[in-house]
Amino acid sequence: MKEKLHALLKKEKRYGLAAFLIPVIIMAICYAMIGIYWGSDRSVLASDAFSQFSNFHASFNNVLHGKQSIFYSWNASLGLNYYALISYYLGGIFTPLVFFFKNSQMPDALYLLTLIKIGSASLAFWHYAKNTFKINKWSHVALAVGYSLMSFITAHSELIMWLDTFVYLPLIFLGINNIIDKRKPLLLFVAYFLLFISNFYFGFMVGILSFMYFWARTATDWQKNKRAISHYLTTSFLAGIASMVMILPTVLDLRSNGETLSEITKWKTEATAFWDIVVKNMVGVYDTTKYGSIPFIYVGLLPLIFCVFYFVSRKIPLKNKVAYGLIFAIITASFYLVPLNLFWHGMHAPNMFLFRYSFTFSFLILMLAGYGLEQFTKDDSAVFTSSTIVLIGIFIMAYAVRSKDSYDFLTDRNFLVTILFLLLYLVGIIFYQFYHPYKDKKTSRLQSHQLALLLLILVSFEATINTHAMLNGILEDWRYASRSLYEDPYKDYSDAIDTVKEKDTGTFYRMETLDPVSSNDSINYGFSGISMFSSIRNRNASSVMNDLGFRSRGTGLNIRYPNNTLLMDSLFGIKYNHAKLNPQKFGFERTYQNESYQMYQNKHAMSLGVLTDQEIYTVKFPANDNLAAQTNLVNQLAGTEETFFTFATPTITTTTNTTLTESNGNITFAEIEPNIAKVVNWEIEVPANKQAYLSLFPTNFGELKSSTAEITVGGQSWKTQIDITGQYYNLGYYQENTIVTFSVAFYGTTSLTLMKPPVILLDIPSYEKAFTAINQRDVPFNVKGRTATAQVEATEDDQVLMTTIPYDKGWTAYVDGKKVEIKPLKKAFITLPLTKGKHDIKLSFLPQGFIIGLLCLIISLIIFSGYLYLLKRSANTVIKTTPKKRSRKKAVETLE
Repeated sequence: MKEKLHALLKKEKRYGLAAFLIPVIIMAICYAMIGIYWGSDRSVLASDAFSQFSNFHASFNNVLHGKQSIFYSWNASLGLNYYALISYYLGGIFTPLVFFFKNSQMPDALYLLTLIKIGSASLAFWHYAKNTFKINKWSHVALAVGYSLMSFITAHSELIMWLDTFVYLPLIFLGINNIIDKRKPLLLFVAYFLLFISNFYFGFMVGILSFMYFWARTATDWQKNKRAISHYLTTSFLAGIASMVMILPTVLDLRSNGETLSEITKWKTEATAFWDIVVKNMVGVYDTTKYGSIPFIYVGLLPLIFCVFYFVSRKIPLKNKVAYGLIFAIITASFYLVPLNLFWHGMHAPNMFLFRYSFTFSFLILMLAGYGLEQFTKDDSAVFTSSTIVLIGIFIMAYAVRSKDSYDFLTDRNFLVTILFLLLYLVGIIFYQFYHPYKDKKTSRLQSHQLALLLLILVSFEATINTHAMLNGILEDWRYASRSLYEDPYKDYSDAIDTVKEKDTGTFYRMETLDPVSSNDSINYGFSGISMFSSIRNRNASSVMNDLGFRSRGTGLNIRYPNNTLLMDSLFGIKYNHAKLNPQKFGFERTYQNESYQMYQNKHAMSLGVLTDQEIYTVKFPANDNLAAQTNLVNQLAGTEETFFTFATPTITTTTNTTLTESNGNITFAEIEPNIAKVVNWEIEVPANKQAYLSLFPTNFGELKSSTAEITVGGQSWKTQIDITGQYYNLGYYQENTIVTFSVAFYGTTSLTLMKPPVILLDIPSYEKAFTAINQRDVPFNVKGRTATAQVEATEDDQVLMTTIPYDKGWTAYVDGKKVEIKPLKKAFITLPLTKGKHDIKLSFLPQGFIIGLLCLIISLIIFSGYLYLLKRSANTVIKTTPKKRSRKKAVETLE
């Protein structure tokens, strides 16, 4: 047996190696053509890869090196269920490879992971094709290359966590075939399980596709295949139950944190038009992956030709065509109908990167192309030629009658290259069929190594052209970030953070940066902050933080630290500010400085907890009034009735490239010359002992796009994006009455309208009085991994320990060793009612549903093992009852 296996591996090695290496080489060449390679200045960090994936992979590296818990991160927006974040962004068997990189090397790590995943996807499809289609071995490789470099993969190649899906998709289909043909469930179980725990989101889509495929395949020979129904359902169910170890905690986290389903407000999807399917099958067609895109379905012209042949060939039974045609029809309808489109996305409308299931269409084309190629012989030349000419005619018609408004991205080059390759495939195949001297005239199938190699070369060349176009599309759409943006700040940035952490090793505190590299710096550099950009987030906490001035609009995808008040700095324990310049904040004193960054310590910063009373639960946060919410909360915790904020009106002194229009308390700033900053200069008299802020609040966030405001005061400038950062732009602290002049330069739009900007004045004596009182009730916490501990003395009955730890159902609280109920404040923060006396507090986090999910995994593995045993025992029974003269080969095949 071992000798046979060794011989098989030796025989197949070159084909498998080719299937892996060809797409890797093509991808590497196409990357290199736009200036991306190992160590290059331009990195693969485009779109979310810069702000999210590089930082999240760096954080996983921290986990692997024992610097962080796998269940909870204190370094993501006050604190976050990290296990859920892994499930969405970091699942899969490839992610642990980051262990071999430093966090500063993430651009190279993601480059390597992208190539490995694409090569592995090709290898997986080759294995599927080899065991499914009776065609030339090099044709298996050609189909695998087309699969791994389909437009969906290459156009979304920066979204690295999606790529794992394509390693498991072909194995799932092979597993279904094994169950139907051989009653072998192991491959399907493993592939489903690995997919579901790698990426539950795409696992849902693949689950839908594979479920439809199983029933379509079963329907093609109902009497024979119906016996596999129980095996398929059993295997799928057990794989799904086993994957609950990852999926259940994540789903419960999403439900607990306020995720809502998208409403269906219209029937037709936006931007789709009649010729989408045809146009998006042309070579090199890239529109956008932002809003307004249409599905990416291109998978190569050779697969498309033979997929069409599958449906026109008389050798293919009509019921097969109907069964698989129905799947095509459902997917195509989903592209155009909003309810079906939303269903594929789990009823959550995607935030750009639309039609995320469109790869299902591409996979079906490849699969049916394999079956069509399997049936093709010299006798089919007429049908093949006719269908290909009709296909060429459809492309010509689509190009000729297309709407220029709908398909302005379609170029002459796309069209001509498409027609050229169609003609090359047609002429090459027909010429070879008629003029190649087959030794056996009866077997004229496409099994010639020469022709298969020629087609592989053409497919690879075509894939190279398309991949280059997709990567250039990403470059124009999103821009691949320079490596220097990620790596250059790393040394000094991390040095400043790490130096403070080494010196200040006491109880828990937070810090934040005024000069971020990205929105997820804290999870990369290992400090506890506030800012975050992630699909996995604590929406309830982010919503309350938004009420308190840390902008987190809409669904809470973003929350930002910059542009809020001193009250919130101190309340949320921001003990240090990391900045290139003096933050000009009262009570912040410099404690460290290197060549690029400085660290400033806040002497009034609170710890994680503070003692208060039951009145905390009645504090009002008035709608659209951050300052009133801050005032009410701080006064309640301090036991004061201070008026922290007053308002003053600044005077506009001069403007540059700006026209001003005032109306109904609003002011519009419009540019005179395009693409030049709109600069407004103000002047204000700031009374003594005031921290001053300029309030910039847009009347219409929809018109802002990516508008930024750069404020300059005292010779220092800070630039932030208006719609995602807070509205209180710091003008500095003034100990004496001071005439302050400052300017704001607006970028990004031709005009913007703001509520007439007031200057907010924070009274420092009132601020000090309140936080002196709060710090007397401060409850320091020690944090390690997924636990937080503290000691507290309640001087009265019915006191409440209020913390700034985001509430999550995964938290369990113990007071003096006894489990107690957590009472969330506004569903956002953990609070614990306490009785009078000294208490030991312990908070422990384990994702809600994890224990149940772990039990599901164990039970499922036990049941599936028993199921495999019964199948093997049944197979042995067949062997014993089989007459000796009959071959036992099929009966004793190893279960897969």
